[in-house]
Amino acid sequence: MTNDQSPISKLKENITKIRAQLRPGQIEMADWQSGPLAVSAVPGAGKSTGMAAAAAIAIARQYEYYLNTGNKEYKQLIVVTFTRSATANIKYKIREKLKELSLPQTGFAVYTLHGLALIIASRHPTLSGLQLENATLITPNQSHRFIRIAVEKWIANHPEIYLRLLAGQQFDGEETEKLRRQSVLRTEILPDLAYTVIHEAKSSEILPEDLLKWSEQTPDKYGILRVAAGLYAEYQKLMQLQDFIDYDDMILAALKVLKNPHICQIEQNKVLAVFEDEAQDSSPLQTDLLERLAGKKSEENVDKSTLNLIRVGDPNQAINSTFTPADPLYFREFCQDCQSTNKLAQMSQAGRSTQIIIDAANFALAWVNNQDFAKTKYQQTPFQDQKIQPVNQLEGNPEPVGKGLELYTPSDIHHTVTLLSQRVIELFTENPQSCAAILVRENRQGRWLAAALEPICKEHKIKLYDVGEKERRSHVPQEILSLLQFCERPHSPDYLKATLDVLVERQLIPTQDINTLASLPEEFLYPGPLTTPQTEIVQKAAHICRSLLRAYLELPFYQIISFFALTLKYDQAELATADKLAERVNQQIFGNSSIWEMISALSEIVSSERFEPVEPEDVEKQYTKEGQLTIITMHKAKGLDWDYVFLPFLHENVIPGKFWIPPQGQFLGDFTLSEVARAQIRAGLHQKPIPDIQQASEASKYLKIAEEYRLLYVAMTRAKKLLWMSAAKKAPFTWSKPENLQTSAPCPVFAALKRQFS
Repeated sequence: MTNDQSPISKLKENITKIRAQLRPGQIEMADWQSGPLAVSAVPGAGKSTGMAAAAAIAIARQYEYYLNTGNKEYKQLIVVTFTRSATANIKYKIREKLKELSLPQTGFAVYTLHGLALIIASRHPTLSGLQLENATLITPNQSHRFIRIAVEKWIANHPEIYLRLLAGQQFDGEETEKLRRQSVLRTEILPDLAYTVIHEAKSSEILPEDLLKWSEQTPDKYGILRVAAGLYAEYQKLMQLQDFIDYDDMILAALKVLKNPHICQIEQNKVLAVFEDEAQDSSPLQTDLLERLAGKKSEENVDKSTLNLIRVGDPNQAINSTFTPADPLYFREFCQDCQSTNKLAQMSQAGRSTQIIIDAANFALAWVNNQDFAKTKYQQTPFQDQKIQPVNQLEGNPEPVGKGLELYTPSDIHHTVTLLSQRVIELFTENPQSCAAILVRENRQGRWLAAALEPICKEHKIKLYDVGEKERRSHVPQEILSLLQFCERPHSPDYLKATLDVLVERQLIPTQDINTLASLPEEFLYPGPLTTPQTEIVQKAAHICRSLLRAYLELPFYQIISFFALTLKYDQAELATADKLAERVNQQIFGNSSIWEMISALSEIVSSERFEPVEPEDVEKQYTKEGQLTIITMHKAKGLDWDYVFLPFLHENVIPGKFWIPPQGQFLGDFTLSEVARAQIRAGLHQKPIPDIQQASEASKYLKIAEEYRLLYVAMTRAKKLLWMSAAKKAPFTWSKPENLQTSAPCPVFAALKRQFS
């Protein structure tokens, strides 16, 4: 590059250099200038790298336009990702590409979908109806108090329908059975139905009145959609009455803003384009939000040909649709629309895995799509026919370790551990800096494996990281509550003991006889002249406890939780979680601040709601560290990769699994109310006839099987150099009782792979 080059020619040269490094599919993204573009990418194709390059080049072209015309009207590029950790990753990559272009690292913003919705809704509180200073954000689950209260209110207001559910298929009136059914309906079946329906309906802008209309199309004995509509309506009343909102409300609030033509025009004028990652996981509501923001018009129905929108995803990695409103169908439809106007790019080359792993993944995809269950009347095959291709570059795909694909049939799960641990020791001995992961279908498998492997890994100095164990320690709310209860009643032996337990667990004080200390709280905290002198370790414990009491007396309420978090020496993620917890508690007790209200709010969180911890931005690095064997679920492994991946326990009753009705709910029939309602709502959303119970149940079974096979495909494609798979001849029927072994059939895909590759 010469010194007399103009800024424009330098910029063009830098753009050309970045473009030359890209693969097919990535190049189409980099060449995008306007309009909609769909990018269908296989696992390991470099979606985020391509998106970062395309984003940087789009920003550069805007800068080039300014250099050519002098027009300083800059617009911002919006990048939307699925998780908070992914936002940090894509932000870093875009900044690096802007550095390569010698441009300022500005001109773009990266959000999660809900973060973007919150920004839009907050700018226009009158339109959105979202008053954040008064509203409290919740993450409802089946046991959340609002859902429990909604169930009780619905039962009180609809005694006849409730009695019909109680009677089930048949009922002899026996009192013990009646009480059992009442308990199951109130605490399991109806809360599950409420949670599923509320999430499905709200995320598609479906109202309780819509569900009532649909219920008239296919009446059934229980009136499932009518029950669902009633539960949904009760829940909404509770939310509005107490100024609570959930994540779907945030999206709805942003859409209210964008449905105002004038404001929509203002918001659109700020945006250069919208780039969406993981598009296969978007719900209809989220898609609507992005299309309105990326459009050039503000009519009720956006003209999709005007969208400045790139959507990148892989429908074959859609693994959330059976427990969220996401459905790969929507992204497939977007791809088809774009294909009709030559606006579809395919990223089929992937440099992640060695050739035999690619072959195995492609074989699994084709095999599943060829099965009888996949050739049904349902809307789509489990997989889109898009095969992974190796990269056509000098560096190529990695070389295999061993055979690259190793398939085992151990005698039982204990033999599985023996074979797996032997291979792990061999691999880490050969290459101590490599990384490996065991992907399990459920956390209980991971817990059992971690216990079995821990002594072996310790002996061979292999770091074992059990992700499920970290998640099970959703300890922040419980620990803060224990400290608060102690501060409110320091004379209570139970509360003092709970606090000392926390201090020992956090390694802030040495292990000691806590029961003796807690038996006489006054002597421990404030020893008198006649008290037996305390040892040094007891003095340290008493000092920390007194500092907690002092802070409780001197600090304002809103600072107490943060102080406790610092006292407990929380790490980055725990401190962020404590801040989030403090914000939520302070919002909940606003206007009625007292220690009792704070304890009450925390007790509610601990007892009835899973509090979502905040993860550090580099959380994924913790899972893929060199020299580490990570145990993680298949779902959580999405987006990650390791040198070696182990997939044990591949049995038919696990993948694809059997559609299992809990025994306690079988009095209603061989279906679950929530799954029937989900299938009926999706049919109504797609403007198809509402299926009856039998048809809806069959549809939900198909969706589950299809998604389980996609989950296995995701797990297989996490491996770079070695994919180790096994299905033991004997395994537990349920992993809640791993000691009860019985003969188990292998996962059909595993059996087919054995025939093909052995």
